[in-house]
Amino acid sequence: MPATHSVAGKPATNRRVLIGSLSGSAIEWFDFFLYATAAAIIFDRYFFPTQDPLVSLMLSYISLSLTFFIRPFGGIVFSHIGDRIGRKKTLVITLSLMGGATVAIGLLPTYAQVGVLAPILLILCRIVQGLAIGGEWGGALLLAYEYAPEHRRGFFGSVPQMGITIGMLMSTVAFSLVSMLPDEQFEAWGWRLPFIASIVLVFVGLWIRSGLADTPAFREAKASGTIAKLPIKDTLRDHWRSVLVAIGAKIIETAPFYIFATFVVSYATGVLDFEQSVVLNAVSAGALISTIAIPVMGSISDRLGRPAVFMVGTVLIAAFAAPFFLLLGLQLDWAVYAAVIIGLGVVWPPVTATLGTLMSEIFSTRVRYTGVTLGYQIGAALAGGTAPLIATWLLSRYDNAWGPIAIYLAVLATISLVAVLFARPVVRGEAERLRRREEAEARSNVTEEAQ
Repeated sequence: MPATHSVAGKPATNRRVLIGSLSGSAIEWFDFFLYATAAAIIFDRYFFPTQDPLVSLMLSYISLSLTFFIRPFGGIVFSHIGDRIGRKKTLVITLSLMGGATVAIGLLPTYAQVGVLAPILLILCRIVQGLAIGGEWGGALLLAYEYAPEHRRGFFGSVPQMGITIGMLMSTVAFSLVSMLPDEQFEAWGWRLPFIASIVLVFVGLWIRSGLADTPAFREAKASGTIAKLPIKDTLRDHWRSVLVAIGAKIIETAPFYIFATFVVSYATGVLDFEQSVVLNAVSAGALISTIAIPVMGSISDRLGRPAVFMVGTVLIAAFAAPFFLLLGLQLDWAVYAAVIIGLGVVWPPVTATLGTLMSEIFSTRVRYTGVTLGYQIGAALAGGTAPLIATWLLSRYDNAWGPIAIYLAVLATISLVAVLFARPVVRGEAERLRRREEAEARSNVTEEAQ
């Protein structure tokens, strides 16, 4: 694997780094998941109304999934800044953009008020969110990973991943609270409150990050003059195979998450007639347990290795896909809790806890932000935002919905297993090709000077 040049800081510095990485990540994902939750329960009626409720829900999910294809572009822009100028400055920009777009969503007029302008404005805000989250994840990850002591990289790399479930937990709790309002108040203005209130969290996150210096690895690369002039060019020229490995690893982390946490809301409430509060509370419980399990899995990976923990989680996800829907099919409240808690809190954490560190270890410092961001965001575009959409389509197409969806998840698991198995040979091959090219260029330069 490429050298990481990680320099461990003092315990107080490491704590501040972890808090800065986690807080910003949690706030960004809180804003992001507010939209995902609202897309399942409110946006279909207020921004995409049609005569067919299924069509409205599909349109709402399309608005959710479209932005996943924007995330790679945000990743390219902000990873360029991160690899050229620094991780910290990038994180300030992305957090500010996300907060502004989220507050704007809370203030938007509905379709009934301004017609087609409403969904257009909503999608524009969502695009800004997608651009911001495209650059945020890589920066938050590397802030933790590049400060980590060598023997604790798995744990440090898992901490920003906790931001995903913490953000989701905060968003579902926020919607659970406003859902307690009388229906008329919730419909009129209650759903807007979590979006508008997020501005407070953004200011807190910016304040926490303001006292952090850039990472030791980036400062070392800058001092040695090894900063890439055009990181995206170097990444795609020298490390495109590693990018494919990262994409392959990402898809089994992202698709099951959106099935277990987002699709389940509309499926359980719309098809199985569960109370909305029951499902949201189950998702909150699953997110809470997952938040605890993620750093535990990260620490275990420091002892057993990232690939081993990742692959165990991948196999567990594939094995649990069918039982997840069978539990929901019992149409009992405890079964909903069991399905979501096992999905989010047991089988998913080994994958998400190790994903960031696994990706970081296959790229060198000079292109690490770009490499991990491309792999993560392209994988998210291919299998993340599309997962609820595909699951909804399979649900409408087949009577036995859980069967095709379970097969879909099993196929993704297979792809990810193959990608991780080939990670080390791919990295070694790229390093050897790069070494040979550099030697050839050095010989060519010597020849030119001699002439």
